[in-house]
Amino acid sequence: MDQYIVSASSSARDLAPIVVCIHDLLGRLPVTARSRDHPGVRVEDGKVVDEAYTGPILEEVLAENVTLRVRPPRGPYKGIPVVVAPVRDEEGSAIGAIGIVDVTGIFDLAGFMEQNTVIRRQVCGEDPCPLPTESPAAKR
Repeated sequence: MDQYIVSASSSARDLAPIVVCIHDLLGRLPVTARSRDHPGVRVEDGKVVDEAYTGPILEEVLAENVTLRVRPPRGPYKGIPVVVAPVRDEEGSAIGAIGIVDVTGIFDLAGFMEQNTVIRRQVCGEDPCPLPTESPAAKR
């Protein structure tokens, strides 16, 4: 039987097939990964673009053993929302980390609602908009 083992000392080449698979599963979103002991891979546009990759959030996840949803302060994904989760061994220790660009983090609901309010004020002024006779409740 074929086996594939991911460990704290997995190399970029060890991780690449898994990361490419995740990349394909997620509609080709950028995916990064590294093991605890070695830099890993960065996959974009269907191919491995870096075989010595590490990033500040991958490193933080390995150190803290927690999942993070943040915007990296530096690196190729600087300012772009990402989600990075630890790969844990049987004891629960972080032996690696895998990260993706967080498409849900791109949509900031609070920012959208604030922008919506500004637009409604520009269109409707101070009056309620839509008018009470135009509201869905008035049509029932």
